[in-house]
Amino acid sequence: MQILIWVFKFLIIFSLFQLSLQAPPVCSQADRAALLDFKARIYKDTTGMLASWVDMDCCDGGWEGIQCNPRTGRVTQVVLQRPADGDTGVFMKGTLSPSLGNLRFLEVLIISGMKRIAGNIPLSFSSLTGLTQLHLEDNALEGNIPSSLGNLPFLKALSLSGNHLTGPIPPTFGNFKNLVQLTLARNHLESPVPTSLKNLFSLQYLDLSHNSFSGFIPDFLGQFKNLTFLDLSNNQLSGVIPISLGSLASLSDMSLSQNQLTGRIPSEIGHLKSLTSLSLSMNQLSGQIPETLSQLQNLWHLNLSRNAFSNPLPDAFSRGIPSLLSIDLSYNHLSLGTVPEWIRSRELSDVNLAGCNLIGKLPVFAKPNSLSSIDLSDNHFTNGISDFFSKMSSLQKAKLSNNQLKSDLSTITLPTGLASLDLHSNQLFGSLSGILNRTSNFMQAMDLSNNYISGSIPEFSQGSSLTFLNIGRNKITGQIPNSISNLATLERLDISRNQVTGTIPTSLGLLFKLQWLDLSINKLVGKIPVSLLDIEKLRHANFRANKLCGMIPQGRPFNAFPSTAYGHNLCLCGKPLPPCKGMDNER
Repeated sequence: MQILIWVFKFLIIFSLFQLSLQAPPVCSQADRAALLDFKARIYKDTTGMLASWVDMDCCDGGWEGIQCNPRTGRVTQVVLQRPADGDTGVFMKGTLSPSLGNLRFLEVLIISGMKRIAGNIPLSFSSLTGLTQLHLEDNALEGNIPSSLGNLPFLKALSLSGNHLTGPIPPTFGNFKNLVQLTLARNHLESPVPTSLKNLFSLQYLDLSHNSFSGFIPDFLGQFKNLTFLDLSNNQLSGVIPISLGSLASLSDMSLSQNQLTGRIPSEIGHLKSLTSLSLSMNQLSGQIPETLSQLQNLWHLNLSRNAFSNPLPDAFSRGIPSLLSIDLSYNHLSLGTVPEWIRSRELSDVNLAGCNLIGKLPVFAKPNSLSSIDLSDNHFTNGISDFFSKMSSLQKAKLSNNQLKSDLSTITLPTGLASLDLHSNQLFGSLSGILNRTSNFMQAMDLSNNYISGSIPEFSQGSSLTFLNIGRNKITGQIPNSISNLATLERLDISRNQVTGTIPTSLGLLFKLQWLDLSINKLVGKIPVSLLDIEKLRHANFRANKLCGMIPQGRPFNAFPSTAYGHNLCLCGKPLPPCKGMDNER
């Protein structure tokens, strides 16, 4: 009997050893066929991902983005995710194959960032009943969201953002009992948020921003006790902010900006102890800002701009909001007079108080080297700005436009890391060389328009990062230098309403990234150079009211611009103006 037991054990061990020597199963032929059908419907793939889908075994690790169950050989994950590197030349073009619905054991389906995958979301995706994650964001999908997607019982994350989807949110989405993340942002969805979503008790992340949702903010959102992120911005939501939102104890980020909300901020918002970011900008909210906001111990970003809030600011703000780093109170019905001491004394990174009826001299900040962005535009500041930026060593963006500031440009000290400077509509004077020759290569945008700047346009050196330059509405004389071509990254150039003379340099045609050009109302002579036809991205140009003569460059977009772009010159001719006499065939 003992011998039989030993023999039996030996046979079991031997069988297990034999199984261990066997190769893992190759992928299911049905799954392989479904994947190849998807590949066949992508007729252009610059990502290179699908080039690896060639071997017979789609589960051996050679097929990029494919994972299988090693015991069964069934595909469990399809992950085709393009990195968000901004490279517009990397994409997939085609449609989603309904055959993907045949991957019966699929748990994760991610096809995102491909930009040019169009067509509808296949109805067959409702057959993927084992799916826990479905991400189809940042493609070009269109049509309605299939209501049958509500039949996916185990789904935890659904993201369809960044497409061209239309229609309402299907009421069947209320079936997602396990859903943790719902992201439908940046589409063309409309209608009110369906009441069926009140069943999503597991929800932690909800982003419906940048759509056309209407109606009220649902009161039931206050029941989502696990919610940490809520973004309903850039819609057409109306009514008041529900008091129930004050019950979201786990909420860390809330944005309701750019809607049509009215009424006051509920004092209950001050109960959101986990809140780190609150944005209510661009609504029609009114009344006073509630003192309870000062109780938000973790809040670092507060944006209440472009509403109708009125004086006074809560006194409690001087003692509360200890974590605050960024504040925006711009364009309300506030008359602050001076920048509040509790703002000037803090170590803030962003201060935006545009249109707050501030007067007198520019403020002195106790900790200026912490500032990375400041906007004090559309106020009533006077005196100079020579030393205002001198201690702001971390400043990247500055906007002081539309005040009554007086300074010689040569006396203004700029931080070396400044990337954007807007001083338009002040009383600045002096020469452009006093400021342009002292900016670093970090500078990307500069607006000095509508001042009293004189002198000529200085020579430009190589290595500039400028994408935006506006020096219009000044008293600038002299010629446009040939070195303008050194501004190779320039996208917008405005020299209008000055006293610039000479010809338009042919080197201007080397600004291949230029999209917007305004040389109007100057004293320019000669022809419009044919070299400007090389600027293929140009979408706007204005040469009005100069002393130009000759044929307009006959090619798009110059012969397609409106005739007003060339009006009031000496003798310009050719389409869109009347033909040149004796030069009908000239090119």
